[in-house]
Amino acid sequence: MSISPASSFNRLDQAFAEFLAQRSGLEPAQIPLFTNLVARLSFEQSQGHSCIFLEPQQQALVLASGLALQLEISQALEIREISPLVLQNQCLYSHRYWFYETRLATQLKQLLKRDYQIHNLEAALDNHFKAAENNETDWQREAAKLALAHAFAIVTGGPGTGKTTTVVKILALLQELAEQPLHIALAAPTGKAAMRLQESIGASIKGLSSTEEIKRQIPDEVKTLHRLLGARPPSPYFHHDADKPLPYDVVVIDEVSMVDLALMSKLVDALKVGARLILLGDKDQLASVESGAVLADLTSSLKKHTVELQKSHRFQGEIKDLAVAVNQQDGKTAWDLLATGGDKISLLQDDLIVYIAGKQLPYLTLIKQGADFKQVFAVFNEFQVLCSNRQGVNGISDINHRVEKQLHLSGHWYSGRPVMMTENNAAMQLYNGDIGICMPDKDQQNRLMVFFLRPDGSVKKVLPTRLPPHETVFAMTIHKSQGSEFNEVLIALPDKMNPVLTKELIYTAITRAKQTVKIVAAAEVFASAVKQKIQRYGGLAAKLQDL
Repeated sequence: MSISPASSFNRLDQAFAEFLAQRSGLEPAQIPLFTNLVARLSFEQSQGHSCIFLEPQQQALVLASGLALQLEISQALEIREISPLVLQNQCLYSHRYWFYETRLATQLKQLLKRDYQIHNLEAALDNHFKAAENNETDWQREAAKLALAHAFAIVTGGPGTGKTTTVVKILALLQELAEQPLHIALAAPTGKAAMRLQESIGASIKGLSSTEEIKRQIPDEVKTLHRLLGARPPSPYFHHDADKPLPYDVVVIDEVSMVDLALMSKLVDALKVGARLILLGDKDQLASVESGAVLADLTSSLKKHTVELQKSHRFQGEIKDLAVAVNQQDGKTAWDLLATGGDKISLLQDDLIVYIAGKQLPYLTLIKQGADFKQVFAVFNEFQVLCSNRQGVNGISDINHRVEKQLHLSGHWYSGRPVMMTENNAAMQLYNGDIGICMPDKDQQNRLMVFFLRPDGSVKKVLPTRLPPHETVFAMTIHKSQGSEFNEVLIALPDKMNPVLTKELIYTAITRAKQTVKIVAAAEVFASAVKQKIQRYGGLAAKLQDL
């Protein structure tokens, strides 16, 4: 990594660097370079990296500051001396991210040691998995074998490959083989992802070839990770940790690509002794917003504990072809598919704002007709605009404002305003990414309230004036769409290339669609985005390989 220009750093980066520089033992002439290195570390962490690589001279400078410990990659966590910086394997960390990374690798080492010998395993599997045709490998069956034989398993695969169906069969098998009923927890990073998983779990349980008693032993409630661990806002700590572990025998986490390094470290730390951990996710999706690329690091480093489901059962045709082309960074094929156009994928030919506004009329009409919130919410969720950026041309701020103007919706609060939470608020049980709709409440003489659909199917109502930080959501960022599905997705890209645009971003947006994908983009911007791949710099993969 080259040294980032000072213009890249924000005030927090600079303040942190200057704070440490003032407390270093360096000569005045060495201070500027040290300050730049620490500011770069802070900046790169905000961009998703957990550490930065240093040249030998830079390493010597950091060690001379007296503010860094130099540790071997195999060195244990139990060190007596604490410092704000850690130098390990030629990489510079803040102590916090080094701790999360090392703690996670150390805890996973304990999980990886535990294997299980299961008698009559093939016979048990035969009850849930049909014989494969033409001697093809049944990857769902292989995933079940893995999860039954080991305390830690990763099941990855693209949309429609049956991750949820597979894990439900795994849970049924675990219950059937257990001497007494197991206590199982299901969780996902966001409320939307939890709600979607809960729906899928419920449908999959009905199709099991198990007894009704076994079906009842599989939970159908899915919690957010923050709720599972017991968030304690405004602190970064949770109720459950190594000293107060979770009470579950099996923990299943979906949409793991969204889970950052810190949260995954805290989750694994909170597992009780003897617990199993099963992770589900699409390794090709966007990495977490915060630091780390946990799922990618785990799947690349722990291949013996990973099974990738390869056969898509519902994600077929044009949308799949487009997603595959983007994922393989074949921009020409992807653009040709869009330009040719079809029933499922195409470039948008209509005026962007007029088209989006027209798509909002069905749910707005239902509100005027006095329809039930669940019906309104279902219709609203059939279509969604996904943007790469918040600001600028075709950013969410631009589109939300123009759509409101096109629909003649004025004022801050109006009937039909869709909103998305932008922060977690455990006290109100509202979480970052939750979507609500402002509409008249029949039970309160048509007073405007904001309605939310909870993961358990219940409806929560909040006064607009009491709502925690939020934003209008006629359009949302692609990052915020993770864990969601919509019948139709309209992807709006900016008029110029920028660092946010990557093949993972486009792939994630495309795979949110169940029926139709439309894209607004210039050919050169689309091609450049598909060529660009996310590169997260960190040491987790190296630590896992070392283990």
